[in-house]
Amino acid sequence: MNRMIDGMFHLFEATMVALLAGMTFMVLGNVVLRYLFESGIDLSEELSRFCFVWLTFIGAVAVARKNMHLGVETIVAWLGRRGRLVCMVMSDLLVVVCCAVFFWGTWQQADINATFAAPVSGISMLWVYGIGYLASVGIGVIAAARLARIAAGRLDPRELDEFAGIHPADSTSVRERLE
Repeated sequence: MNRMIDGMFHLFEATMVALLAGMTFMVLGNVVLRYLFESGIDLSEELSRFCFVWLTFIGAVAVARKNMHLGVETIVAWLGRRGRLVCMVMSDLLVVVCCAVFFWGTWQQADINATFAAPVSGISMLWVYGIGYLASVGIGVIAAARLARIAAGRLDPRELDEFAGIHPADSTSVRERLE
């Protein structure tokens, strides 16, 4: 099972690389065309924006798995193990609720987005905003799985340390760095 999940996240990372490379190629190509030939390709402007949207949301899922989203580590680092665990549970519950709201909003907007086409490419806007399904489900499942590990008492102590800003490469905590 872990092997399948690792493979899926490697696919996400490869997709992010491809999206970033595509964006770079399209934007750089347009800059060169505008500078040298006073023209550009409208399609590449639109597609690079769409790539950026997808890159952002796929990246959010990949980062959620690695527990690297923005957090208030300074406060959490001052707490003991029980306080950190309570903060982690509250944080993950809030994330699951926000992901459910995000999924529901994407679902509600799907019919509207499906009827609108992008002005240049003609692509259904559902292809652009539909990434909300992947992001909400991906991040929500990651947070819910961590809540299940906490409830079962199988949370890896390193995961709790990472949540508090203590990373394996840096054995000092935020608290020790501030003192």
